[in-house]
Amino acid sequence: MALDTGATAWILASTALVMLMTPGVGFFYGGMVRRKNLISMIALSFIAFALASVQWVVAGYSLSFGPDIGGLIGGLDFLGLSGIGMDAGEGTYPPILFVMWQLVFATVALAILTSAVAERVKLSSFLVLGLLWTTLVYDPLAHWAWGGGWAMSLGALDFAGGTVVHISSGFGALALALVIGKRVGYGEHSFEPTSIPITLLGAGLLWFGWFGFNSGSALAADGLAANAFLVTNTAAAIGALTWLAASWIHGKPSSLGFVSGGIAGLVAITPAAGYVGVPASLAIGAVAGLLCYGCMLLRLRVGFDESLDAWAIHGMGGLWGALATGIFASTAINDYPGLLEGSTTQFVNNLLGAVAAVVWAFGVTFVIAWVIKQTMGLRVTEEEEYVGLDIAQHGERAIT
Repeated sequence: MALDTGATAWILASTALVMLMTPGVGFFYGGMVRRKNLISMIALSFIAFALASVQWVVAGYSLSFGPDIGGLIGGLDFLGLSGIGMDAGEGTYPPILFVMWQLVFATVALAILTSAVAERVKLSSFLVLGLLWTTLVYDPLAHWAWGGGWAMSLGALDFAGGTVVHISSGFGALALALVIGKRVGYGEHSFEPTSIPITLLGAGLLWFGWFGFNSGSALAADGLAANAFLVTNTAAAIGALTWLAASWIHGKPSSLGFVSGGIAGLVAITPAAGYVGVPASLAIGAVAGLLCYGCMLLRLRVGFDESLDAWAIHGMGGLWGALATGIFASTAINDYPGLLEGSTTQFVNNLLGAVAAVVWAFGVTFVIAWVIKQTMGLRVTEEEEYVGLDIAQHGERAIT
């Protein structure tokens, strides 16, 4: 087919927007850790970007989008991007651009996973963990949903990564935090965040980049992209407001809670953005704000140290979003009827796809983390944790 310069330009711009989300995660998380770990936390996101980028072009793209093998994984036909060209492909844009487009999704997923290891992971162990996680967790899930795997064949819908990115990283973070254990002194001492303004900056980058994340997934500069753009913002806005309201009932309305609700709304609308309209996005975002806030309270109640809340926001928000897609999908937006239009099939398909993603992400991440813990170790020493990872791991100080 002939090259569509409009579609190509839109995907290029959207890819650049999504790239900003990875440092956005770093700033969002970095502001919430203690001062002595600020550099370490931000650096983990940049390292995740570089590590996943190399893994993707070497093998990840082929494992995700190579010829289907049993519905589970892609073949190695595209190893090292062999055969991926610059001429227009079936989608009227260069296949090599689609590689880069999918690459930035993989990088942000690995960055979100760093929530589970805040202030206590060995950098060497994270490098091994990140390589194994992208290969054994992310790539199979991407193939299942987008690369011709069993979930795609079944008809499960994931417009922009609710299962592939958010369930994978959120429930992966839950497993990883269980294996690595609590930080020294967690629950006994107050762990004051370094800078809420830095976290707010990160949230702003995430919100901005998410427009590329969701509307760029239309892979064309068209009405579907425009709808995805609008419902993305709507879900984020109502999610922020509902979290704010809920937290206000329990105390003061914090700015951190407000932006956390916004991200919860963004996560939940991600799988649905190409299938629902504005009324549904209001419902999806509102439920996400309340649900993810409740999950955060549950984590605090049980004393679980996954304190940057990838599980509560990305894991549970992604799970709700996948189910909500099956409920609210509308033929007025796309060709898929949801539960509210009388189709139980779509809801069941999305339920199966989401549950499978939860089980795979949690189970495989747990095994990877356990093996690394038993071999090279996951954590820094207690002394290094006391000094802080900025000095212990990087030999740098953020604030003098």
